[in-house]
Amino acid sequence: MSAGGPEAEQPPFALMGVVNVTPDSFSDGGRYLDHDAAVAHGLDLQDEGATILDVGGESTRPGAEPVPEDEELRRVVPVIERLHDERPSLAISIDTSKAAVARAALGAGCVLVNDVTALRGDPEMAEAVAASGAQLCLMHMLGEPRTMQENPRYDEVVSDVKAFLTERMDAAVAAGIPESRIILDPGIGFGKTLAHNLTLLRRLDEIVALGRPVLIGTSRKSFLGQLTGRDVGSRLPGTLATNVLAFERGAKIFRVHEVAPVLDALKVAAATVAP
Repeated sequence: MSAGGPEAEQPPFALMGVVNVTPDSFSDGGRYLDHDAAVAHGLDLQDEGATILDVGGESTRPGAEPVPEDEELRRVVPVIERLHDERPSLAISIDTSKAAVARAALGAGCVLVNDVTALRGDPEMAEAVAASGAQLCLMHMLGEPRTMQENPRYDEVVSDVKAFLTERMDAAVAAGIPESRIILDPGIGFGKTLAHNLTLLRRLDEIVALGRPVLIGTSRKSFLGQLTGRDVGSRLPGTLATNVLAFERGAKIFRVHEVAPVLDALKVAAATVAP
C-alpha cells in the first residue's frame, strides 16, 4: 500500500507505555528498576507503537508508601535523559506529584506531567508546569495511594469525579496553565470499588463532555481480576475490552503495559466507529 494510504494516517488515539522504575509497582515492581532495563523497555514499547512513555519512580498502587524526593530523582532522571537522547521525537511523561521531580524531568526531556494528585500534592507543582509549557494530566483520586481503597464512598461517582476534574482544571488555568494543555483522567482504580470503576467506564462520555482529551488507565488493574478471577499477569483480555469500550465512549489516550495487542485492538475499534 502506498505511503499515502490508510496505513500512513494518524490514529484517533494515542498509546502511553508504562515505564515503572520502581521496586513495588503492582504489576511489574522491580522488573525495570535497573536503568538499563528501564531504557530498553521504553524503547521496546515505542517500537510496539507507543507514542508516549510514562516514566515513574514512585508506586501509586493501593497501600504504597511515599518515596523520598532524592530517591525518586535518582530513579527517573537518568532514564528520561537516555530515552530522550535515543529518541528525541518521543513524547516522554513524568508520573510524579513532586514539583522538584517534575522540574528535573522536564529539564531532561519530558513534555507531559502526569500528576495523580491533580496539583494537590505539592503547592509548587502548578507553577512548575505553567513555567515549562508542558502538558498536564489531572487525575481523580480519593485520598492518597496509602489509604485510597479503604472503603471509598461517593454521593454519585460520575458526578463527583466530574465536579472534581472541573475544579482542578479551573485551578490549573488560574495558575497559568492553558486549558489547551490539560488532559483529564477519571482515575480508574484510585479510590474506587468495582462498581465505581464500571460506572465510570459505562458513563465515560460524561467525562469526555468536559471538552479535554481523556486518558484511561485500566491495564492489569485489580477490578479486572475481580471480574475474571485472573492474576495480574493474565489480565490482558480484560485490559483490551475496557480500552476498546473506553475508546468507543470517547477516550483518546490509553496508558498500558502491553502496547502491541492494545494497538491492534484499538485499530480494529477505530475502523468500526463512525468518524
